[in-house]
Amino acid sequence: MQKTEREHREDICQIGRLMFQKGWVASNDGNISIRLDGERILATPTGMCKGMMHVDDLIVLDRKGNKISGRRERTTEINMHLTIYDLRPDIHAVVHAHPPVSTGFATAGRPLNLALLPEVIIAFGCVPIAEYGLPGTTELTEPMKPLIPKHNALLMANHGSVCYGEDVFQAYFRMETVEHSSRIQLVAELLGGPNVLPRMEVNKLLDSRTRYGVKAASSGEPECPVVAEEWTSGPEERISLTRAELIGLVDEALRARGLV
Repeated sequence: MQKTEREHREDICQIGRLMFQKGWVASNDGNISIRLDGERILATPTGMCKGMMHVDDLIVLDRKGNKISGRRERTTEINMHLTIYDLRPDIHAVVHAHPPVSTGFATAGRPLNLALLPEVIIAFGCVPIAEYGLPGTTELTEPMKPLIPKHNALLMANHGSVCYGEDVFQAYFRMETVEHSSRIQLVAELLGGPNVLPRMEVNKLLDSRTRYGVKAASSGEPECPVVAEEWTSGPEERISLTRAELIGLVDEALRARGLV
């Protein structure tokens, strides 16, 4: 059964509260939208905490971003939402936030592209990073355009993350998966580095998408995700040494400097 506009408004407010409670947004950060039909977009307004919105605070825009109705003003980042809708007819909701850990990866210039977790590989393949662009301008969306058709979640360099889906709950849950997997990868790196899955196992996971009913935009293009064979042969190759070998290297370096 198709939802009413009132129900869509309630859904956006619920997602806003969840984002605020999880600490994904601070102050007036973030924005949420739903495609109501071919001509109208329901969106969160600018200058308002996403955890404190009322259904009547939301605004309705046309497909060019012009306000049709609502007492508040539009967000300057609405063009990002419109770009996603234009490039992805299958998408009906967009969620943008600044979850701390995934945004940390974004500010470090680190895409979430390692083959680490089965659920993430099946759902996303990988989560790439779009180059930085000034928020509220076309500079923000231009680097995203090549990535939007191929992926359902993006990191935005020095900014945050954006996820989109068939409805606002799917978009929100994708954001939840991105942040959760970011936290897991961070812990793995703090513990000495993640164990990346090999190509054979990744291919099995990608092939299982149909069985799980997953409609993923990414279909396992090169380095999405990066598998163990690519990871170990790359520039960040990890070298293992025994304690005795490490001591020997240190002694040799000290002798070369005349310190022993």
